[in-house]
Amino acid sequence: MFDVDRYLRRIGCAGETGVDITTLRKLQRNHLMAIPYNSAAYDLADGVRIVDLDDGAIFETSIADGRGGACYHLNRLFHRLLRELGYDVTLVAGTTAEGRDNFGTDIEHMFNRVSLDGGEWLVDVGYPGPTYVEPLLVSDTVQTQYGSQFRLVGHESGTVLQRRGAATRWGLVYTFTLKPRQWSDWKELEDGFRKLLSDAERDDAQEILCGRAFEDGQVFMRQRRYLTVRNGREQVRTITDDDEHRMLLSRVLSGDLG
Repeated sequence: MFDVDRYLRRIGCAGETGVDITTLRKLQRNHLMAIPYNSAAYDLADGVRIVDLDDGAIFETSIADGRGGACYHLNRLFHRLLRELGYDVTLVAGTTAEGRDNFGTDIEHMFNRVSLDGGEWLVDVGYPGPTYVEPLLVSDTVQTQYGSQFRLVGHESGTVLQRRGAATRWGLVYTFTLKPRQWSDWKELEDGFRKLLSDAERDDAQEILCGRAFEDGQVFMRQRRYLTVRNGREQVRTITDDDEHRMLLSRVLSGDLG
């Protein structure tokens, strides 16, 4: 069962019920540190569900048990948490370059927009790659977080979120619009996902994709590619040793990154 107090305790924010930017920053940052993005949290062989989800069941698996999930698990639950705390929160959609290639839709990634103190903030606890750890103000200024820079650039299909590391060029995170969305808007993606997984020549159900934030950065594992971002500086390794791969995967999912 969805439980606000239990949720806050699980992400290290017990009693943090204020509706202000300081609290919102802590909620997002702590969530990304406590709960992993984890493509293997749910068995896709049992059926792809994006639209018709049971919040209580997802809460137990993703939050209470700490197993994490995909954007439509994590950002859906965070949306409900913020709403129940009293935030003015709206569901929004975006797409990555990979998502557009695979699914041919602009409604892929699920995240949130919060209206607060006269500003609009992007809030995201479910993106499987280097991104903003704290809410990002919707503005035309470059914003810096933990050594990485972010900017929003106008595009014919909406707005492009770009990131630049300490030693890298500007790169696309995802494209989005601020149009308010409903859960049912992800039905096309759900159908496309089912079609993709039904292709006998693909093995997406076994794809390893996980990540989480830590004190001064983020870490991600995609198949054998291990990416660490610390103070904006990226380090990428391809893990060829099976034992090391299992060890690193376990550390990302458990949060034992010391």
